[in-house]
Amino acid sequence: MQKVTGIGGLFFRAKTPSELAKWYETHLGVSQVPTTYEEPGWQQRAGTTVFAPFEQATDYFGDPDKVWMVNFRVEDLNAMVQQLRNAGIEVDVDEETYPNGRFARLYDPEGNPVELWEPATPQGT
Repeated sequence: MQKVTGIGGLFFRAKTPSELAKWYETHLGVSQVPTTYEEPGWQQRAGTTVFAPFEQATDYFGDPDKVWMVNFRVEDLNAMVQQLRNAGIEVDVDEETYPNGRFARLYDPEGNPVELWEPATPQGT
């Protein structure tokens, strides 16, 4: 059986696409879509990606009108949270450390939920 090898893009509607793309680039380091085929697109590091449909009535995303949420892996959650807060962005850090790591939540300028995940370091590394 053929299987997909990863996520090739995340596409969603926005009220102000160019402004929102710039926000993600400025605050989270997600490069904007290249304007030519010669320019490289945003590269992510290999790692775990969770693909998880949620129940329609979930409150996990916050606003019930939001139907998606992106989760970004980060190396240092504390440093990323401080960087965002220094830029005036409100970030809520989940104080619990889970077996798979630590999490924080913020919202982009259009109110879309964004989750930050610092994966747990495997034992012995």
